[in-house]
Amino acid sequence: MFSKSKAPSLKWHWKKLFNYFLQGIIIVAPIIITVWAVLSLFVFVDNILPNILRAILPESTWRHLIGDRETIPGLGFILVIALFVLVGWVSSYFVVGKLVSILDRVLEHTPGIKFIYSSVKDFLEAFAGNKRKFDKPVLVNVDGIDVWRMGFITQKDCVRFALADHVAVYVPHSYALSGIVYIVPTEKVKILPHTTPADAMKFAVSGGVSDVAE
Repeated sequence: MFSKSKAPSLKWHWKKLFNYFLQGIIIVAPIIITVWAVLSLFVFVDNILPNILRAILPESTWRHLIGDRETIPGLGFILVIALFVLVGWVSSYFVVGKLVSILDRVLEHTPGIKFIYSSVKDFLEAFAGNKRKFDKPVLVNVDGIDVWRMGFITQKDCVRFALADHVAVYVPHSYALSGIVYIVPTEKVKILPHTTPADAMKFAVSGGVSDVAE
């Protein structure tokens, strides 16, 4: 009798401990992953300049600059960020902007290089800059009647593909940095004017669990 009365209580305690364990994962895992991602990016950027200097400077010169230390933590990160800001500021001037445009055209028309350069440039400009592509969230019907996917219009017309009444829609995959492009008729697309691009992206990438502001 005594052992039978204790069994339900023990089972309840184990279930409660397991729930606490899951709740702890939900709280801690996003923090750890976020900190890891930020630190990894920081270390990567921080090592860019030292690696370049090691490649172009003799060991004696490198040691003379920083002493016996391998690196000065954070210095490379600050210098790289400052360099990006400086390049962006200088490129805003007319003469420098023209030189940048000429270099841009040369790289985009150089065999072998143009594919890599154009792909990276277009990808970065899709998220930032004056040519943002992921700024028009939509629902797109590609699987069947009344089945919709969250996506972004990346091309307003597809005349170049002999599809005048079609648009190109990028649909991100959930929990991944990948996606797929669909070329669909305009009537299969619903514009989401009250949904921000950030909310739409979070909703798609999170598998639909993130809230979308009204």
